[in-house]
Amino acid sequence: MEISVFGLGYVGCVSVGCLAQGGHHIIGVDIDENKVDLINQGHSTIVEKDIDSLIEQYNKSGNIEATCDTNYAVLNSDISIVCVGTPSSKEGCLDLSYLYRVVEQIALALKEKDSFHSIVIRSTVQPGTCAETESIIERITGKIRDINFGVVLNPEFLREGLAVQDYYNPAFILLASTSSIALDNVEKIYTNINAPIYKTEPNVAEIIKYVNNSFHALKITFANEVGNICKALNIDSHKVMDLFCKDTKLNISSAYFKPGFAYGGSCLPKDLNALIQLAESNNINTPILNNIEKSNEAQKEIVIQQIMKTGKKKVGILGLSFKAGTDDLRGSPIIDVIIKLIDQDYEIKIHDSNLNLEKLIGSNKNYLNTKIPNISSLFSSLNNVLDSSEILVVVNEEQEYKDLFSCILKSNEISGEITNLRTKTIIDLVRIAEEINIDKEYQGICW
Repeated sequence: MEISVFGLGYVGCVSVGCLAQGGHHIIGVDIDENKVDLINQGHSTIVEKDIDSLIEQYNKSGNIEATCDTNYAVLNSDISIVCVGTPSSKEGCLDLSYLYRVVEQIALALKEKDSFHSIVIRSTVQPGTCAETESIIERITGKIRDINFGVVLNPEFLREGLAVQDYYNPAFILLASTSSIALDNVEKIYTNINAPIYKTEPNVAEIIKYVNNSFHALKITFANEVGNICKALNIDSHKVMDLFCKDTKLNISSAYFKPGFAYGGSCLPKDLNALIQLAESNNINTPILNNIEKSNEAQKEIVIQQIMKTGKKKVGILGLSFKAGTDDLRGSPIIDVIIKLIDQDYEIKIHDSNLNLEKLIGSNKNYLNTKIPNISSLFSSLNNVLDSSEILVVVNEEQEYKDLFSCILKSNEISGEITNLRTKTIIDLVRIAEEINIDKEYQGICW
């Protein structure tokens, strides 16, 4: 396949070498004549393991050339891959001016081209970039997106020092576009890569690098804070974290990564606070750990504000325990929400089939009576809560709630005797149904 690669820096140079090894003819493009000359002489523009030999080998074979001429590159390729830098602006967001300048140059060249052309963005970008790129090309060329050209987002996940290895061994390849033709064309360039290919919406793919790298930064700082505490206590932090990483069921896994309501229970708050106190007693600064609870409290406030913005005062709470399948009320985050709503004169009704107030004993009973002394007056049957409430807050993923709301949120039919549920505002804290027919009466907390 004929491919032009715009930007011969880190990502672009690696792409040139690896694509050429895949059997494609590559035209590298850059405004820097020194970089163009290096590629044409068979040399890499960067210091990176294995890329020198790839550039040298495939330059000699005729699979790699480079130019400063955008028209030549576009008119002699089927796919243009954009790998230019998107540095931080003074405000902290990405500066996309270099990328859009390249897109404009590609668009000017496309005015002279009749065949379909695929434009691939490998640079890290912000949500909305693909749509803006399509608009720029349409404005300059007069061509129509998805008919005369297609824009595909294909973010790179390359680590410096291991870039070639990462190129050939990715966790997955991500493609996003509104153009099926462009998606098919770009998918073909990865036939030699043994990795799953995921296709998604452009805005999902545009934000994933932000999420990935922010989490990597979080992991590093979390590990460092743990390490600082361990060092103060003469504990081998590497042994601690090695053991931590062996739990692939909860620690290093997809567990707890479903956006939703605040955490609760007895263990998480207690042990987090204990670790913070341990750090403070040893004069260790732990800003990451210290702010976890603040973030959790902010999530509770989001729910309160969502309820208040509806302008309705009768609220039905579906689930009171800190999670489904238990009667444990300790640290249940919805209790704090209820307390604030009661203070604001909201009428509250609660249903939780796991709870029998008459049988509550010990810390569970003491916790609830301390938090909400008149709690018994708020409990009611499910049907009564559904009938008497204007807002229904789904707190736990109990099967009875799943059955009820899956029917409502996925179709126009409602089974059973409850026929007025579509008039209720539903605030869903757990994404009770996988497929949701969202309308103005449905609100997710994080979606």
